[in-house]
Amino acid sequence: MEYRIEHNTLTPDEHMALWESAGWGSLDRELVENSLRGSYATFAVRDGGRIIAMARLIGDGGMAFFLKDLVVSPYYQGNGIGRELLAHIEDFIRGELKEGWWSYLQLMSAKDKEEFYLKCGYKAHPHEHSGAGFTKVIER
Repeated sequence: MEYRIEHNTLTPDEHMALWESAGWGSLDRELVENSLRGSYATFAVRDGGRIIAMARLIGDGGMAFFLKDLVVSPYYQGNGIGRELLAHIEDFIRGELKEGWWSYLQLMSAKDKEEFYLKCGYKAHPHEHSGAGFTKVIER
């Protein structure tokens, strides 16, 4: 399988299709457009012209980045694409940092996907250096 990872080419339609393929429901297009514009970076994995995986990165360019919406199309799962995309994002962050700087890459795992992140070297919260991670949905 030959695929490429692109930065900042993810379209709203591609995001919405992968989101739905993960079983996360459907999203309002304007909400997705706004979220993509506000992202620090987006990542699209393509097999030819077909979108097969994505992720969004939110961050301050220094001490903190938050990974959102990492999805690999169900048809392509199990081929190491998610692991490679995650490593690519970590390298991207390293490239944003000046020598001697450090950054946290934080995320919330999708239900039943925790083992993937543990295998990639992430620590579950709480752990010895921080408290528990929390999520709150804010609606209007």
